[in-house]
Amino acid sequence: MKKIAVIGAGIVGITTAFELASTGNSVTVFDHNSAAAEEASFANGCVFSPGFVTPWVAPGLPKALLGKLFREHSPVRIGGLGAKELSWISKWRAACKMDSYLVHRSQLHNLASFSNEVFKDITGKLNLEYENSKGFMVLYRSPEEQKNAQRMLQTYNEMGVPLLEISAEKARIIEPALNLETQINGGLYFPEDGIANCRQFALLLKDECEKMGVRFEFNSAVKPLSAAQPTLIQTHNGQIKFDAVVVCAGVSSAEILAPIGIKVPLLPIYGYSLSAALRESIDAPLSGVFDDRHKVTISRIGQRIRVSGIVQIGGAPKTHISGAFNTLYKVLNDWFPGAARTSENVQEWKGARAMLPEGIPLIGACKVPGVWLNIGHGSSGWTLSCGAARALSNLIDGRLPGTNLIGFGMSRLE
Repeated sequence: MKKIAVIGAGIVGITTAFELASTGNSVTVFDHNSAAAEEASFANGCVFSPGFVTPWVAPGLPKALLGKLFREHSPVRIGGLGAKELSWISKWRAACKMDSYLVHRSQLHNLASFSNEVFKDITGKLNLEYENSKGFMVLYRSPEEQKNAQRMLQTYNEMGVPLLEISAEKARIIEPALNLETQINGGLYFPEDGIANCRQFALLLKDECEKMGVRFEFNSAVKPLSAAQPTLIQTHNGQIKFDAVVVCAGVSSAEILAPIGIKVPLLPIYGYSLSAALRESIDAPLSGVFDDRHKVTISRIGQRIRVSGIVQIGGAPKTHISGAFNTLYKVLNDWFPGAARTSENVQEWKGARAMLPEGIPLIGACKVPGVWLNIGHGSSGWTLSCGAARALSNLIDGRLPGTNLIGFGMSRLE
């Protein structure tokens, strides 16, 4: 049994703590917030997508996004570009090549498939009940959009991803509430993907962690690790020595790791969501719908509708880009007008996803003994969390990871 500190109580940190405690380790979780799942896990799109998950490094993507940058409802917004952002963008553009994309796409798919198995295993064994629904649909508004997706479709088929290429008529059968006045050229349907409430699952799993003796230290911001004693955790409440430290701190991870010589090009990529009460069930989606043109997801979460999207590079965490929420309202109204009570008590939220330029996370050991990484999951954190946590826990306990982690280590940054 090891005495292990987990830094971060988002979905990645909680699943990591759960896996480590399940094998008998003594685990303490530190987080600067007052509760679990308060940042990127709080109000994300809730899409659990082992099939649709993909790295944000497709060839031609920089040019395509640049072409949309100055449109009124652009899926990409710039909040400000400093040296850090420009350096990250340069690395990201260099990674947007077909060979690296195909490799990273395969790596992500393998981890996501493993994560789906672990997710089902945890849910079944613990009998967890949370808001969820099956099925995820990608909609194309024009022939050009559908044509551009053919290369992606070929990749999906080669990897054996369960999906259906659907017509507009089939899309309306699967999701009968789709607005008849909004043009559909076709789409893709992922029957094994779906919607699951990330924050609800995280809080349920936190309760299970506590039953196993995991300690949660909230309102405890961890100071950057010390090169002299890297497994010594220091907060304003004092310091504690551990056998191992797992960093799952999202965008704060780079600052925490810097003093021990671990440099990771993490950048906060901001996303937006709005959540509103369901108005009429018959007018709402049955599960999840993704608008390919605007890169916006509309999800049915119990008795609420959540709309999420927008990629914002640069800017401040609390400052909203002008027009970002307008785009979310527009897409909701395009596809499901009248589905949600958008005139009252709407929760508008902005969160930061920690992303690496290659679009895939870092999972495993680093060059400093006793320090482990589970960071950089970006927009796929919910989908990858359970699998990444189990694989890392296996490694820390001296076992095989259970899935292929080639490409997820620090060596790719060296």
